[in-house]
Amino acid sequence: MKPIRYTLRAIGTLLDYPQADRKGMADAVRQALDDERALSSATRERLADFAAGLERGDAFELAETWVSTFDRGRMTSLYLFEHVHGESRDRGQAMVDLKLLYERAGLFLSEDELPDYLPAFLEYLSTQEPKAILADLRDTAEVLRKLGNGLARIGSRYAMLPAALLELAGAAGLELPLPVVEKLAPIDTEALDREWADEPVMFGGEAGACGTAAGQPGQPAPITIHRKGAAAARAAQQTTERLSTGAQS
Repeated sequence: MKPIRYTLRAIGTLLDYPQADRKGMADAVRQALDDERALSSATRERLADFAAGLERGDAFELAETWVSTFDRGRMTSLYLFEHVHGESRDRGQAMVDLKLLYERAGLFLSEDELPDYLPAFLEYLSTQEPKAILADLRDTAEVLRKLGNGLARIGSRYAMLPAALLELAGAAGLELPLPVVEKLAPIDTEALDREWADEPVMFGGEAGACGTAAGQPGQPAPITIHRKGAAAARAAQQTTERLSTGAQS
């Protein structure tokens, strides 16, 4: 089974809020993707091109696009349990359970950070064995498909990232074509929110599927995740140096 650790981290970096310092990001992402070759050549090229666009883009415009893409309601939310539980009480317990799963793997969040943030979940998955990673990706396939379809529906090129995760999982792809050019359209979020099924999703599988942090068996590894709203404007903590170092190891 092919390793996909750094491919997951690359996709998580591309999904996260754009960093102020993006120099070297495109090369680091391309190397991570090409070293593992877990995705098709067409998908790797698409993601590398997207990374290059982020690297050379204007910081203000990138931030504005990210916020207008992911801060418009449940349809395009990067918080997994919003697609499953909305704002119900079940979401709170599900996040407690997911946070405990992270801690068993040696990953610890700050008290005000949410564990169902997709880049955080991908960081956690990157610490697991390939078999466990694929099982969890398949468990989240329906949510990823909804997210990807929602992004494609509003004309966001970010749709290619959930699509790439579905490809990794060997799951059915998006129902809508991937946008070639970023052209965000206004949408009726309330109508689209009503489409989401409120079905439970389990992460982590069996207890034995939980491992330890990558490269540090039995040692805790801190992870910083961005919160919603204004806190999303903080610069991302997942650096291109970490990606580049990991891909070269």
